[in-house]
Amino acid sequence: MPDTRPAEAFEPSDAFRAALEQLLIWRRDERHFRCDPLPAGTVAALVATACLAPSVGNAQPWRFVEVQSPARRAGITQIFEQANAAAAQLYQGNQADQYAALKLAGLREAPVHLAVFCDEATATGHGLGRQTMPEMLRYSVVCAVHTLWLAAHARGLGVGWVSILDPHAVRACLDVPLDWSLVAYLCIGWPQEAHATPELERRGWQDRLTVDTLLQTR
Repeated sequence: MPDTRPAEAFEPSDAFRAALEQLLIWRRDERHFRCDPLPAGTVAALVATACLAPSVGNAQPWRFVEVQSPARRAGITQIFEQANAAAAQLYQGNQADQYAALKLAGLREAPVHLAVFCDEATATGHGLGRQTMPEMLRYSVVCAVHTLWLAAHARGLGVGWVSILDPHAVRACLDVPLDWSLVAYLCIGWPQEAHATPELERRGWQDRLTVDTLLQTR
């Protein structure tokens, strides 16, 4: 039976709120990793925290696959290189030069590769909240990814989300069920350096938009 006892109220302090804001500011998409292995049990602990994320209907559709096989890692790297070469053809002139100079993956250096899938066929949650918006399952997985990301950074770890991949090729490479959709392929490890400003902003690819631009009223 679930524990239905009332929990002690959580009352965050000003110091907690300030620390949380700093965690969010310094949570960067990491591309430069040291090769040092992580302490035993780290991945399991991060996934356990990620599973505290909210999900539509309590469906918990996230599925995590730690990719340890050298052959499968090499296969993922090849999938990335093919997709990256195709993406590079979309840019011209100075933007093409900028794209070529970006380090878009830490696949070779990061000690941990973690693929995160959405189980589209899960019966958990009994369909609550996703009858008209079935994509809510994938949104739930994104919440788990971000929760893991914050948990990793709270331990001093960096996370890189590799999105230049063919999802179907990744699913085949990792031999997971056809009902699983790739949401994120994460590289996790100790960052070589820390920055409060995103790399793409530092390199002039794209500045942050202002809140006035993003917040509207109707």
